Amino acid sequence: MSALDEQALAARTGAAIRAVREKSGLSMREVAGRAGISQPFLSQIERGQSMPSMITVYRLAETLAVTPGDLLPTSTAAKVTVVRSTEGRMLPVADRADAALGRVLMLSADDRLQIIEYRIERDQYIGEWFQTPGLLALYMMSGELDVVVEGAGTYRVGAGDLISHPSPLRHRWLLVDNQPADALLVIAE
Repeated sequence: MSALDEQALAARTGAAIRAVREKSGLSMREVAGRAGISQPFLSQIERGQSMPSMITVYRLAETLAVTPGDLLPTSTAAKVTVVRSTEGRMLPVADRADAALGRVLMLSADDRLQIIEYRIERDQYIGEWFQTPGLLALYMMSGELDVVVEGAGTYRVGAGDLISHPSPLRHRWLLVDNQPADALLVIAE
C-alpha cells in the first residue's frame, strides 16, 4: 500500500469513527477516557492524522456499543465509476438512420438517475417527442437548441444555459439554424 493509500485509509477510518461517536452523542473526551486513550490521540485519529491499532478499534467499538467493523470504512473502490471519452453506450434519439446519438454516461442500477451526453450534428434528426418520469435537466455545452415543452412553450437555450422541468411534460428539441450543439441531459426520479 502506498503512502497516499495509507493516508486515504486513515482519513476514511477517522471519518467513520467520528460519525459513530457523533451519532452516539458522546464527547471526544468521554469516548477517549472510556476507551483508555488520550483525547488528543482520538482527535488525531478522527482527523486522519493517526491510524488506530486493532486493539484501539476494539476498545472504541466497545465504548460506542458498536462492532469494530462499524468503525472501519467501507471500500469505495467498487463505488467509483469512470467513463472515458471513448466509452459509453450509444443511444439513438429515434429509430431512424439520421437520428442523433446520445452517449450514456451514467445509468444507475435502479434507473433513478440517467446522464446522457448529446453531440448533435447538422441535419441529424432530434425532433422526436419524449416523456419520462421524474425531473429533467438539459445543460447546453455548446450551440443552441429550441426546447419545445408541450403546453409550456418553446425555450431557446445556448452554451452555459440550463433548462429543467418535470419529465412527465412531453418535450422535444430542435437545432437552431441547423448548427451543431452539445448538450448534457440529466433525468432523475
